Amino acid sequence: MTVTSAYPVRVDAQLEPNLSRWLWLVKWVLTIPHYIVLFFLWVAFLVSSVIAFFAILFTGRYPRAIFDFNVGVLRWGWRVSYYAYSALGTDRYPPFTLAEDPDYPAHLYVTYPERLSRGLVLVKWWLLVLPHLVIVGILAGGGAWFAANSDTHGYSWTAGGLIGLLVLIAAVILTVTGTYPRGLYDFILGLNRWVLRVAAYTALMTDVYPPFRLDAGGTDPATTVIESIG
Repeated sequence: MTVTSAYPVRVDAQLEPNLSRWLWLVKWVLTIPHYIVLFFLWVAFLVSSVIAFFAILFTGRYPRAIFDFNVGVLRWGWRVSYYAYSALGTDRYPPFTLAEDPDYPAHLYVTYPERLSRGLVLVKWWLLVLPHLVIVGILAGGGAWFAANSDTHGYSWTAGGLIGLLVLIAAVILTVTGTYPRGLYDFILGLNRWVLRVAAYTALMTDVYPPFRLDAGGTDPATTVIESIG
């Protein structure tokens, strides 16, 4: 296992067996309460990210309370997206919480950085990340907007992109056969993982540049490294 596998942003998920054939048709309605809450959370995310920017610029540290809040917002958004149209990987309704829920099948972790570069904070969120934004834009459509504008209430990154198309294909197959093709699921998870890594990097949560690779599957390589050490 290489060091590059242990990226500080971990995105894990488990595909739920026996998914409903038809529930995906109404999940856009069921998630409306989450969309409303997330709108205000993304506004707070924007404000706290600006505060974090200046804190890093002057002190080289990301205030821990702000960091935990912003990770919680990303985590909340990922759970809702996993339930809805970024994956359709579960029929379990997402919890209304910023905290990690070990019982929910979608997880997001970001390792807290003790120190961050005061110089990189000026350029990484718009200049250094440009190659990734181009790739994410091609792969996920709205993902480039999400990664560059994490404050937007339109937090879902599937609109018009490959993720949305693949999830629609998966939904049709699920409706007809009652099964979610595992290979398709693993690929969709890899695309989501790429987008979320870039989102965390542009949100100044790490100085470690996102890898140019598709880590497919529900288990993040960094999680595999941690489990092998433990």
